[in-house]
Parts: sequence; C-alpha cells; structure tokens
Amino acid sequence: MIVSTVQPYFAPHAAFFAKAVRSDVMVFMDDVQFPQRSTWLTRNRFKNDQGVVWLSVPVWKKGLGLQKIREVRLCNEGRWRRKHLTTLRAAYGRAPYFEEHKAFLERLYGKNHEFLLDMNLELLRYLAQCLGIDTRMPLLSELNIDAVEPHLSVAVAQALGATTFLAQKGALKYLDRSLFEEAGIGLAPIRIRPPVYPQLWGPFLSNLSVLDLLFNCGPAAARIIRMPAGGGRAGRQSARTGLQPSGNA
Repeated sequence: MIVSTVQPYFAPHAAFFAKAVRSDVMVFMDDVQFPQRSTWLTRNRFKNDQGVVWLSVPVWKKGLGLQKIREVRLCNEGRWRRKHLTTLRAAYGRAPYFEEHKAFLERLYGKNHEFLLDMNLELLRYLAQCLGIDTRMPLLSELNIDAVEPHLSVAVAQALGATTFLAQKGALKYLDRSLFEEAGIGLAPIRIRPPVYPQLWGPFLSNLSVLDLLFNCGPAAARIIRMPAGGGRAGRQSARTGLQPSGNA
C-alpha cells in the first residue's frame, strides 16, 4: 500500500497528478495550517499570447489569525469568477479541447462556494476523473489524527495501513526517517520531471496548471502524466514546434 500526502491546491500542475497515479491513497491535507504568504492553494499559472498569466482566488485572511486550510473562506465579493472565465476563454478558446471542459468551468465558477477547500476539491476531483485517476483521495480531517510533523506523516501512513510513504525528494528533509523505520514503513523519494507537450502561443512553458495540458492535449493528457521521463522525444519535439492556432499566435 503506497500512501502520499498533498495540500489541496488550486488547479495544480501535472506533477501533482503524476504523484497521484503512483499512489494507492493520496491524502488531502486540509487540517493543517493555511500559509500566511503566497500559496498554490489560491493561485496558479496559465498561458496566453503574452506568456504566463496568473489566476488568483481571493480569500478572507485579515484579522482571522491562523486558520486551517479547511476553515478558509472565499471572498465572494467582486467579479473574480467572471474574470477567471474570461481569461481562460481568451487564452484557450482556440485550444483543441477547451470546449470539452468549458461547461464544467462555467458550472464551477457559477457556484458561490463558501470555503476555498470545497471549490478546490470539486476542481481536483474533476481533473482526476479526466486523467483517468482512480486513486483514493480522502481528507486528513476524515482520519481523526491528532498529530503534527514530524509525527503527522507517519500517523497518516499508519492509519491507512501503508507499507510505503511516497514523498518528493525536496520534502524528505522535513521527515524523520527513523520514525518511519520504527513504524515499519518504507520512505520512498519521488522526483517527477514536468511533462513536455504541444501548447498554444509559441515556445513551451513548463509547470503550468494541468488545465493547460488538458485543453491542449485532451485524452492524451492521461498518458502524458504517466510518462516517467516527462513526455519523451515526441513530446519534446512537439513542444518545440508548438501548437499553432488559427489567426495570430
């Protein structure tokens, strides 16, 4: 049983889902502290004719002190939802597979979710379905674990009956290997290279939201995130040539 943990990011990049397909269970860490500074929980990178474009989700933080991720509320004032949709349509309206996902995005942004977690989870589960991922994805808050790091990850792995705990190489320095050894759980590093694939708008840009991959590659996205080398020779060649829309690119 391979277990991993992630925070429930907003429209994360492909490596997030590549980690999911290598796990039997991937736990969304909703019961840990929400970062005080910039975070991938509320923003991500996309691509338009000018290059990288950021989409950010506003949340309430001022005067609320420390919050857990599951407690963070969306700021539903203003027109940011409409702005997100307008930006995505302008950036990806000519992408081969944008129309397949447009109805979902309109439904997602048409809801006034109260909590950031609810919006992110709805998007994450949709993306996992599109990518053919059937990995179990419970919430940390559902596991009734009372622990903090360096004991939290071990407790999560134990609660789920893990034989192996999967972690990005950069995260290993925050984990106590001896605690995993005492629990009889293997600690396995994972390093996922960003996939390379055809994109609109000129030279390839890596580490964008996985929506960029889905809009440009459609059903092939599921295969691409499973490539250990990040796309292979064909993918690299396609990315160099680019995917040119009709009109000016």
